[in-house]
Amino acid sequence: MALPTIAPYPLPAEDELPEGRVAWTVDPARAVLLVHDLQNHFLRPFPAGQEPVTGMLDNASRLIRAYRALGVPVVHSAQRGGQTPEERGLQLDFWGPGAPDDPRMLTAPEAVAPEPGDTVITKWKYSAFARTELESLIRDEGRDQLVIVGVYAHIGVLMSAADAWSRDIKAFVVADAVADFSREDHDMALRYAAGRCAVVTTTDALLKEV
Repeated sequence: MALPTIAPYPLPAEDELPEGRVAWTVDPARAVLLVHDLQNHFLRPFPAGQEPVTGMLDNASRLIRAYRALGVPVVHSAQRGGQTPEERGLQLDFWGPGAPDDPRMLTAPEAVAPEPGDTVITKWKYSAFARTELESLIRDEGRDQLVIVGVYAHIGVLMSAADAWSRDIKAFVVADAVADFSREDHDMALRYAAGRCAVVTTTDALLKEV
């Protein structure tokens, strides 16, 4: 039930992305950036100092900095440590007790950590929309696009993208700013997102648009 140990794998390049069904583009005036679960608890299974985590964090950091400068709201999802069985719900059966009540495990690396002006939402389920204020934050800002970076691609990232779609919020999954249990899981998430609920893109492609 614990998180698996993750072997190194290369992040997908732009020419390896799946073909999409839509041609949406990000408008910084309409977008919100979701930094999904970049807490040390979720990053610990990755091989330190190697891909995919090094490139993922670097690319996520580049987007965070660029979007902050443009006034794009930055929202971080974060799991609460030391959850009760009632708070965990069915996640307890699948993944065990979750993150410990340890600040070292609940914080994010400095390059992707929340800063003043960012918003942090408490994450309860796979989707960042479940039992959170994320949709109201997006609506209150008069926005209808969600750019997603973070972990894990085939779990919370993908479920959040699909949940955005169900709310008529255009989702963008940044292929080289997310990471996963394996390249196989990573690619599966990108294929599903591109074919069903989101635009799959890269950090460089997004930065060229701003």
